[in-house]
Amino acid sequence: MSRSLPQELIDEFRLAFPGREPEVVAFAPGRVNLIGEHTDYNEGFVLPIAIGRYVRYVAAARDDRQVNLVSLNFRKRTSFSLDDIRRAEGDEAWSNYPRGVAWALQEKGIRLRGVDAVVHGDVPLGSGLSSSAAIEVATAVLFQALDGFDLDGVSTALLCQRAENAFVGVNCGIMDQFVSRLARKDKALLIDCRSLEYRYVRIPESGYRFVVADTGKRRGLVDSEYNARRRECEQAAAFFARHRPEVRSLRDVTLEELLEAKDSIDPIVFKRAHHVITENERTLQAVRLLESGDIEGFGELMNASHESLRDDYGVSCAELDAMVEESRKVPGVLGARMTGAGFGGCTVSLVREDAVEQLLDVLPRAYTARTGLKPELYVFEATGGAEAHLLGAGE
Repeated sequence: MSRSLPQELIDEFRLAFPGREPEVVAFAPGRVNLIGEHTDYNEGFVLPIAIGRYVRYVAAARDDRQVNLVSLNFRKRTSFSLDDIRRAEGDEAWSNYPRGVAWALQEKGIRLRGVDAVVHGDVPLGSGLSSSAAIEVATAVLFQALDGFDLDGVSTALLCQRAENAFVGVNCGIMDQFVSRLARKDKALLIDCRSLEYRYVRIPESGYRFVVADTGKRRGLVDSEYNARRRECEQAAAFFARHRPEVRSLRDVTLEELLEAKDSIDPIVFKRAHHVITENERTLQAVRLLESGDIEGFGELMNASHESLRDDYGVSCAELDAMVEESRKVPGVLGARMTGAGFGGCTVSLVREDAVEQLLDVLPRAYTARTGLKPELYVFEATGGAEAHLLGAGE
């Protein structure tokens, strides 16, 4: 399918809604975080890119308040009224993301019209590449295109985060929705998760590629361990706040302060804080290296990030470690690390362009020999963020 005008979706719309013609195509990308992991909820820094995998809608407005959605991925149809938006259960649970966005838009005082829509995503599900944020952001820009209200990119991201937190019930940070909405081609996005200030960082347009490897290990421990890590980080911040009331989060604690307090803090809490504080430093250093053209130095920071996530933060697993280790054995791989929440999901590697084919050939066999799992590999470039376009007659 093309990025902006997927003819297959237009044909599916006409089949799903006989006699109707689509008016809008809307799409939003998934993402991969290059560095800055588990820093977002500590008010730190992250450096993601949007990837060339999308959730796409083809849709037409209705004259009433009914929303009819057809998912091509799940081959399911669902309907709800904008006057009575409730959570869906069972095989309609996928629709809680668009339901939540409609709920959050109306909570903000924006009156919506009903819509008939077909939706399809090629962001791999359950792999940590943020298919959930992609469908949320695509839904928001779809309604914006149909109803013509003003909502800037940051406000859109915050609204989609609220939909996921308060309606879907997942306590995610802001990074995923932010980059899905605001990304630019050939740029990474440095986000300050406290102030929501951001800036674009150029990444190499040629000579290098990012290869994402899905371990095939689903992330079963994420919820309980994620909540435990948040508590441990809050415990560390509270320790320093007793002496410095201005400390709101680990963002406000220096590495020197942490090291001086090592004997006074629970050893596990110390390790969690050590990761967050050093990962923030690595993320800012990574930006400096990219901007100075030191791509190899950037790769070394990716490696250091993985070691910290594995040893200090305790969110890696045997499968992620095996994928990282086997990736680094291939000449031309400058850095490799787990990406996302952990305990499964994906790794991301920075690879010289002339080494990509060798990596794609060697890595699956080596990984399967170690784990018995079959991985999926994707070669990504940094792409732009969400868009919506009106369709002309006959399209």
